[in-house]
Order: sequence, then structure tokens, then C-alpha cells
Amino acid sequence: MAYLQPSEVKSEKNLKNEDINEKKEKSLYEPIIQNDDLLHIIVSAENPEVAAPYNLKSVSVNNVTGNTNINQNQLEAYLVDKNGEIEFPQLGKMKLAGLTRLEAVEKIKKQLTDYIQNPTVYISIVNFKVSVLGEVTRPGSHTISSERITLLEALSLSGDLTVYGKRENIMVIREKSGEKTIATVDITKADFIHSPYYYLSQNDVIYVEANRVKMGSSLVGPSVTVGLSVLSIALGIILIAVN
Repeated sequence: MAYLQPSEVKSEKNLKNEDINEKKEKSLYEPIIQNDDLLHIIVSAENPEVAAPYNLKSVSVNNVTGNTNINQNQLEAYLVDKNGEIEFPQLGKMKLAGLTRLEAVEKIKKQLTDYIQNPTVYISIVNFKVSVLGEVTRPGSHTISSERITLLEALSLSGDLTVYGKRENIMVIREKSGEKTIATVDITKADFIHSPYYYLSQNDVIYVEANRVKMGSSLVGPSVTVGLSVLSIALGIILIAVN
């Protein structure tokens, strides 16, 4: 079944201005920082020594590749705790959960301006991942470096749906502010691109349900197969005896 089928035929020339503006607005997606997120936060300034106290120290990590030891420096990450806060050097507790990345950047910059002139702040979510389960070619979890991924891209990373996957009823399990929600998405409809589940949030779980064909075949389990085999053998013996 084809994906993203239009619900109605509408040429680009006939699109109203509000339709175009709506599409532009909904395409501007940015993830929301959540509890248990791991964040890399780097503060920089014209004078690196001034910014140094506001950065976490890097840790040394040994990676073994073949017979070669590679010593790498890796930045420590901030853990967003159950209260949605991080412990920021020099500034103390700071609540970032519920903010977009840009909002968090502006909040930190505002608090740093009393100590650093024109600070630059960079934030990235280290543990941004999504999991895809069910009727896909390669189920599993995917770590996302860009912090922005669509449902179709996540399915693509898993090798797309199998022929048994229900394309009209894909479940997205999402946790927000400690509350889990389950939504169903129909990727055969073009209107899906305006759904709040078109772009995935960190730790989303996608489940692709099996269609009726697969569910029906699963009813014929090993015990039924063995029974049919025994029955066919018995019939064969009876036919031989009769002949």
C-alpha cells in the first residue's frame, strides 16, 4: 500500500496563504528537553579562561580497536533529574525540562551575562534515541545525532515495514512530563505530515502491528502442524491398506 496518499486533490496554485503558513509553521520542529535527558553543554567566550569554570571537565576514555589503544577525551554530560533540573557549575540548580534547546540556550546565556561578556552556549541531547518494534525488517533502537527525525525516517532505519505490517494503525508511545500516551498514525494518508507524531521525540517507541494475514497465520502453530502431519500419515496408511 502506498504511503502519504492525498485525501483530496489540490493543486499548489489553489493553496490558500493560511495553508502555506500552516505547513511552514509545523515544519519548524525542535525537541523538548525532558527528565532523564543527558545534555552536552559547552560555554565559550572570547577569553577561554573566563568560560572555563562554567564547563564540565572532560574525561579520558580508552577505546581498543584491534591491537591499538586510542585515548580520547569525552565531555561529561549533565543529567536532567526527576525535577527537570541540572546542576550547573558556579550557577547551581537550573530547570531546563520543558524547554526547547534554543530556549535552554537563551536561559543559560541570560544567567551568564553577569559573569561573561557575550557568552556563547551550545547544547545537544546526547541520549536522543527512538525504538521501533513489531512488523519491521530490523527492529531495534536508533541513536539520533541530529535531534530531529520523522516517523518515516525511523521506519526507514529499521528497513521499512514488512508486507505484514499495518500501515494504517502504527502506534507511537510517548512520555511527556512523566505521563505516557499512545497515539495511532496512518502513514498512508498525506495529512499525517501535519500530525504531532510526524516528528518523533526522544525515547519514543514505535510499534507496527501485524495485519490480519499475519495474525491468521500465527493461529496455525506447531501443534496444529504436527496434528496435520499425523493425520496425513494416518490417511496414507489407510489408503495403502484399502488398496
